[in-house]
Amino acid sequence: MIEIRVANVGQDKNGNFILLLKEPTSGAELPIWIGEFEALAIDMELRHIKPQRPMTHDLLASILNTLGIEMECAIINELVGDTYYAAIVLRWGDEVYEIDSRPSDAVAIALRLNAPIYLSEELAKMLNIHPTKRRDHDTERFMRLVGDIELPEW
Repeated sequence: MIEIRVANVGQDKNGNFILLLKEPTSGAELPIWIGEFEALAIDMELRHIKPQRPMTHDLLASILNTLGIEMECAIINELVGDTYYAAIVLRWGDEVYEIDSRPSDAVAIALRLNAPIYLSEELAKMLNIHPTKRRDHDTERFMRLVGDIELPEW
C-alpha cells in the first residue's frame, strides 16, 4: 500500500467538489469528485473547525472511540468506471474488519481518528502513481558535493 495525504478540498470550474489526494514523495496527485457535505466535513477537519453539535463523521469517530475500536487505516482500493471505492479497516480486539466505503467518508473518518490513508498497489499501478525513495541526509550531502564538481572533458 502507498500512503497518501489530503492535499486540498475544493471545487472545479463547474462547481463540483473535489478531494485532492497527494503521494508525498513523488507529488503525484489523485483528484476524486465528492459530494458537497463530504467536502464540507473534510474541509472543516482540515481547518480544525469543530461544529457545535457532532456531524455524521464526528459521531462515527466518537462511537468507535467509545467502544474501543481502532481505525487502522482507510484504503482507496478500486476504480470501476468513473467511481472510486474504498475500505475502512477497523480493529476490535483481535478481530480486523474491512468495511466498504466511499473514499470521501473513509477520508473524513480517517482524518478525525488520525488514521493513515492508503492507495492500493494495484490502483496505484493503474493510475501510474509511484512513490520515490527518499535519500538519507548523508546521501543528500554527497549528491550536493558531487553536483558541484566540474569534470574535464575527455
